Amino acid sequence: MGNHKTYKWTFPSRFRTGAYSWKASRLACQRLREAVSEIKKVAKKDPILGAEGAVRLMEKVWPALQHVDSSSGALGSAVNKALDALIPIIVKAPADDNTQSKWLDRLWQAMEDDGVDYLSPVGDRWGEICGSVEVARRWADDLVSTLRSCWTDPNPGSYFHGTTACLSCLLVSGQHQELLELLELERYPMWHSRRYGVETLLALGKKAEAIQYAEASRGLNQPNSVIDQACEEILISSGLHEEAYQRYGLSAAVGNSYIARFRAVAKRYPMKEPSQILADLVATTPGEEGKWFATAKDLKFYDLALELANRTPCDPKTLTRAARDYVDTEPAFALGSAMTALLWLSEGWGYEVTSSDVVEAYDRAMDAAARLKKVDEVTDQIRQLIESNESASVLFVRQSLHGRMRMPRSSVNET
Repeated sequence: MGNHKTYKWTFPSRFRTGAYSWKASRLACQRLREAVSEIKKVAKKDPILGAEGAVRLMEKVWPALQHVDSSSGALGSAVNKALDALIPIIVKAPADDNTQSKWLDRLWQAMEDDGVDYLSPVGDRWGEICGSVEVARRWADDLVSTLRSCWTDPNPGSYFHGTTACLSCLLVSGQHQELLELLELERYPMWHSRRYGVETLLALGKKAEAIQYAEASRGLNQPNSVIDQACEEILISSGLHEEAYQRYGLSAAVGNSYIARFRAVAKRYPMKEPSQILADLVATTPGEEGKWFATAKDLKFYDLALELANRTPCDPKTLTRAARDYVDTEPAFALGSAMTALLWLSEGWGYEVTSSDVVEAYDRAMDAAARLKKVDEVTDQIRQLIESNESASVLFVRQSLHGRMRMPRSSVNET
């Protein structure tokens, strides 16, 4: 790769101090991804140089991003993702003691200068970044008195940015009893600290005690789903899959959508039937059964999907899209989806609904009805729906379909 001192990195020029303005969150996220990609590429050929690049980027994170609006959380997530990729590069780099020591000093200074704790994940894994048990022990010895003083200070509000770094070093250096005793001093126990106690008990082979310790960490503003995940992992590692599923499997599942939650559970418990997992997940969200419609649909549980969508409100647009997508392959399901969409529209559900949304649901219902040869029957059902009462939402649906409704064949014949 060449001389480490003369290698020309691309990313530093993009992470100058104050490089990004208040509204530059999207650009900053993009530049972070590009920088990580560059560093990872270099690290494959030269691990030492790659680690040097990782340290250098971490030094520049706060100075470059300090003026960016991070209220949406997107920038914080991008930084965390970047650090998740960069920390292992530093940990795995075969650096000599002198180089490792310089990296640690530079990173520590970067964490001290960090105004919003962007680099907190670095402190969380400080013991690993130390590179050896001996170095981790030295850092622990240097930090522990400060942390103990902070936690025993009679005046509330004391803060030490090296808290997790100290705990991480105690864990890596095998100072288990001192770590557990130190955690007992924390005035307001937090999972962010107590998780090191769980790791310590696991290192001692005390899995049952580790679960009890984790359970005792619950409380106001504590991340219960993360605690559930930790306990679940312990039980799974012990081969107790059924107990893990019953106690933590459903609550530990996280995702940006209901289908993502299902997939998270199904991945961890392949021995479970998908229908059972879905039924159990639905039971965890009483009053929100309709939101599992898309999940049931994707699993091809069409009858269940319609049952869920009719039980509690489901987004009409989601139902209409399902009707459109399945009109040829599953016309009965498509008809049920479109009719349910009209039902919830007539009850005032839906986000930024327009008349075109009502017409779209109606058209999809009639398309499916035509394939099932039920046009007259479905037309009567829709007419009954829009004439059921005089509420504002029903009137909206009725007016949207004015001039669009097909007359039943019987009515035409009578005329």
